[in-house]
Amino acid sequence: MSPALRARVEAAIHDLDFHPNEIARSLKVNQTFMLGMVLPDITNPFFPQVLRGAEDMALERGFLLVAANTDEQMERERRVVSALRSRRVDGILLVATRGKDIDHIRKAIESGIPIVCLDRVPVGIKIDAVLLDNVRGAQDCVRHLIRTGYRSIAIITGPLELGVARERLRGYEAGLREAKIAVSKEFILEGDFRENSGYLLAKDLLLRRARPSAILVSNGVMALGVLQAFEELGVRCPEEVAIANFDDVAGDRSFHPRLTVVSQPGYEIGARGATLLMDRIEGKVTRKPSIVRVAPTLIVRESTRGRVSPEGAILPGISDSYRKLPLSGS
Repeated sequence: MSPALRARVEAAIHDLDFHPNEIARSLKVNQTFMLGMVLPDITNPFFPQVLRGAEDMALERGFLLVAANTDEQMERERRVVSALRSRRVDGILLVATRGKDIDHIRKAIESGIPIVCLDRVPVGIKIDAVLLDNVRGAQDCVRHLIRTGYRSIAIITGPLELGVARERLRGYEAGLREAKIAVSKEFILEGDFRENSGYLLAKDLLLRRARPSAILVSNGVMALGVLQAFEELGVRCPEEVAIANFDDVAGDRSFHPRLTVVSQPGYEIGARGATLLMDRIEGKVTRKPSIVRVAPTLIVRESTRGRVSPEGAILPGISDSYRKLPLSGS
């Protein structure tokens, strides 16, 4: 149309506060331009980053993203996926909750709704996914702890029915075996990715007669509970026991010492997942389902400041202006 006619139409749209009927439009084009996102725990600071990355990519390409929280409950996940199907979303980004039920996921895919999993992949189904390289992150964190002089290293895992928790445990074990340090089952404690489990399991470790010299915590929310246990028991970090964890902890600048973390690029995971999903919807990707692995970053701070190394030398501390270490392949 001519610039003059376009200006008249846009002025009328503004004056009338006109909004097109997207429901009617979707019936005509058989597409709603809506994406669903299913998250297990919106209070976990990692997942809002994932949501933001996905939302930014969706809006850039004309899609609206709607999100729902399952609170790590399988029945709630089934209901949310069913509701998204009923509302004819064009695709779903799914952070699966724990559990072995995948029937609702398979039926959604069979109905023609593409699904991309983020952070976690349900067992027993081939599906597109964008995941962190968890083995690599945990193994390199353990390598760092060993190089810095810590040898009796414990881990507080997430629920081991989740692949992400098993992968982090596998990386922890690989790091110890690489240094020819025996893996002790006594130093492997299973949490649930919630703050209270971090608190209770850290108290268990810290009250032992032979307690570890360092603890690797499998997510930032549990790390908050671990810090509470340290404070309550008067245990000094890192002088008595060091801490490292997956995920930056919200507001961690107020913690002293600041925490060494395996930082997850949540925004990138969400953005790449949404891009893959929209490419599936628009037919730009037709290959079989695949898994994309995103690299973590080890950020070394004061909570793993050096102690006596295996060779007997005192290792230097890390200043509060932390340093980022490149991660090698696992």
